[in-house]
Amino acid sequence: MTIQSNISDVKARIEQAATECHRSSHDITLLAVSKTKPCDAILEAIAAGQRQFGENYVQEGVEKIQFFSDRTDLVWHFIGPLQSNKSRLVAEHFDWFHTLDREKIAQRLNDQRPSDKAPLNVLIQINISDENSKSGIQLEQLDELAKYVSLQPNLVLRGLMTIPAPETDYQRQCSVFRKMENAYQQLQAHYPSVDTLSMGMTDDMAAAIHCGSTLVRIGTAIFGARDYQR
Repeated sequence: MTIQSNISDVKARIEQAATECHRSSHDITLLAVSKTKPCDAILEAIAAGQRQFGENYVQEGVEKIQFFSDRTDLVWHFIGPLQSNKSRLVAEHFDWFHTLDREKIAQRLNDQRPSDKAPLNVLIQINISDENSKSGIQLEQLDELAKYVSLQPNLVLRGLMTIPAPETDYQRQCSVFRKMENAYQQLQAHYPSVDTLSMGMTDDMAAAIHCGSTLVRIGTAIFGARDYQR
């Protein structure tokens, strides 16, 4: 299987899931998670029409952004945990930041965003399964952090992101994603800039789309298993 055929397969799955819940697949963004993958693989994805890429590691992501610096049509998302000492690199190079979970990082990203760049698109990460090992805030903390982000001139609050605990049962996947959908709709009612609900990966994409996801983060189904030895 090639990356091009994999992308076609994933898009077909998105189309099917959207049709089943009476949504348009045009309302769902495919984010290709390219962490640990070489630029050659990204080039293959670009040739297949993919334009949005997600990276988990700051330095690796910056190197790829610089490699493709002549391409003005690519959109780069940082989707991993961020230490405050790496915030400047994200603020200077990425278009989106998915994993905001504290005011300190929001303040740093705002202050470090270059004045010649558009404001950084920000998603607040929710720890929806309440896992100690996962980043993200509790739902009851959302209002306070959202208000803080909305006041930063170099950030734009675009919505929410989550990585729920692994679950193979479709109905149980949906029960978790429904909580996110409700929180997202409440946030939309207060902030007109909110239009993105980032949830769903290779194994739970259909349930996420059924529950209102507007962006699915797909790595393995596009690029194959990851090589963490790289």
